[in-house]
Amino acid sequence: MNRREFLITSSAAAALLAAPRFATAAARTIDLYSGSDANIVDFWNNIVRPAFEAAHPDVALKVTDAGDNTGLRAIADRALAALQTKTDPQADIFETFDPRLPTGGIDAGLWVKFSAENIEGFDRVNPLSVDSEYSLPYRGSQVLLAYDKAKLDPMDAPKTWEQLISWIKANPGQFIYNRPDKGGSGGNFVRRAIHEANGRDPKKFTIDNFSADYPNQTLTPAWAILNDLAPSLYEKGAYTAGNTQSIQLLAQGVVAMTPVWSDQVLQAISQGVLPETTGLVQLGDLALCGNFSRMTVFSNGAHKDAALKLTAFLLTKEMQEAIITEIGGFPGISWDHISEELRQKYADVVPATIPTFPSGDWEPAINDGWYRSVAPGISRT
Repeated sequence: MNRREFLITSSAAAALLAAPRFATAAARTIDLYSGSDANIVDFWNNIVRPAFEAAHPDVALKVTDAGDNTGLRAIADRALAALQTKTDPQADIFETFDPRLPTGGIDAGLWVKFSAENIEGFDRVNPLSVDSEYSLPYRGSQVLLAYDKAKLDPMDAPKTWEQLISWIKANPGQFIYNRPDKGGSGGNFVRRAIHEANGRDPKKFTIDNFSADYPNQTLTPAWAILNDLAPSLYEKGAYTAGNTQSIQLLAQGVVAMTPVWSDQVLQAISQGVLPETTGLVQLGDLALCGNFSRMTVFSNGAHKDAALKLTAFLLTKEMQEAIITEIGGFPGISWDHISEELRQKYADVVPATIPTFPSGDWEPAINDGWYRSVAPGISRT
């Protein structure tokens, strides 16, 4: 899920596929593609790139915004074709991607397998963040509930799904979430309803178990939960057009609670967009979804070895603490390897678990189903 409603996409995927490599003063140039938000692309360009190039003066880093996951998948498809023809894929590393895509890529040997043998600092990786041998986590974020402490005593903040639903119904008009295709905070609130309707078992949803009938079986009960909740939402069933709008309504006192991305809300508080009195809470019966962003390295990339050095550099204490202080993210390494000062400052949001939800075909099925069954009167534009 993407948080791009307040971004400016720098280039289209089609243009990326045609883009040639450009020579630089360095002997090697790593071609990195990102499908993340503008603030993440800025983080790579303004923080990571100069630090990495200073530590490795013989290597340059070129960061390109692929637009979104669709853009990355097009490049990955090209790389898989290049693997088969033994040609240059003109890409070395993805800033975040699921190596299960494209289908058959792992079996074909498209991705580098990460281990302590090829990645310095691999032993510091947070076990919660590990998803595949072919992806290396470096930052994370999770959806939390942000609330106005002036309207809700922290002692009474909901800690379970049942308590949350009870609070929303007891405080009509004070809760809102964004449309699931317009931002991950609302999208993961919808997914938490899906988990609730399916025994709170995230393992029931994988990329591989998607079929034509399975979504009807698993998603339909969640639509009933969300329809029952709709009359108690802001304006009896209004939904924001993105993560940022939800935060703005909370900042303006229009609502008392909304789902938020952990990194965005921490930035909003640190920048004064939200007051320091903003409360944050996570559900204890099953947390709202989040995920780690995981780097993938092409096995057939022209600068594979340099790309592996870059992935290891992202695991250093310097870069991991910058992820916390600069973009409000969770580190990809265990918090034990982060300074005591930062551990204490962010103790309330250090995750014990981070449920995930697969993308792939599940994403359009959820978005289409929500509009059709929960909000049929709302335009998708």
